Amino acid sequence: MFCRRFSVIVLQPKDRWFRRLLRQSPMRLRLTALFLTLLMSAAHAAPAPQPVEIPLASGVLHAQLYKPEGEGPFPTVIALHGCGGLGGHSDPVLPRYRDWAERLLRGGNAVLLPDSYGSRELGPQCRVREMHVKARRERVADIAASRAWLMQQAWVARDRISLIGWANGASALLWAVRPQSAARDLGPDFRAAIAFYPDCRISAGLGWSTRVPTLVLIGADDDVSSPPACRQMVDGARGRSALARIVVYPGADHDFDRANMPLHAAAGSDAAADAEARAESQKDVARWLAR
Repeated sequence: MFCRRFSVIVLQPKDRWFRRLLRQSPMRLRLTALFLTLLMSAAHAAPAPQPVEIPLASGVLHAQLYKPEGEGPFPTVIALHGCGGLGGHSDPVLPRYRDWAERLLRGGNAVLLPDSYGSRELGPQCRVREMHVKARRERVADIAASRAWLMQQAWVARDRISLIGWANGASALLWAVRPQSAARDLGPDFRAAIAFYPDCRISAGLGWSTRVPTLVLIGADDDVSSPPACRQMVDGARGRSALARIVVYPGADHDFDRANMPLHAAAGSDAAADAEARAESQKDVARWLAR
């Protein structure tokens, strides 16, 4: 569906263009080689997402879909953006989410990214005092609508729909997997859930539990979310919940998994800790989804 077609150029020694190339100066040869390298890399360009529209009780939820080639059925991940929103002015999916989507796609998963803010004509909500889209209300409704839409698609493995979320999206995920939020239909529940650095403080105080195997990933030096609150939340769910685990990455900050995150220092320990946590989290996510 998303393949891009490119022509293949085969150069022969008898070709006039090829003979002219051999007579070029070393500098021009290097520039020509760079051009050819870029041309070849374009043939392996990442797939573009497909925009889809998902019915809501009032309005439409816009989303971006990455889907493997073929008819499926494919395991599918609903990916929930943070407070900065899903896309930018010229990009429907920000690099941090595109990197994860492409990584999950290479693992054989379809990835659906609902746009909770753009669908409601809202911009980033990180510094908005009174958020118009609540993690425990509108975003949970978006998760339910996304699942209902996926359950109607023939290419979806209905018993292998999972959740992954970042920050505000991860907080919404924690609300969505609570036993009280279970769907009323008879279809399979979510297979697994992965929450990157959610705000666990409210959930910890409410005696959170989950009906879905849930993995919480957070950096030990996260000064936005609260690692102690997340550990308290997960520890408090033991014995009255589905499987819940937490991984706290030593020295890692908030947003440690961002592919394009600026380095804190040229060779600082913080940057190294974030890079190591990012690499480990990629393995942890793959293992959790493969369970």
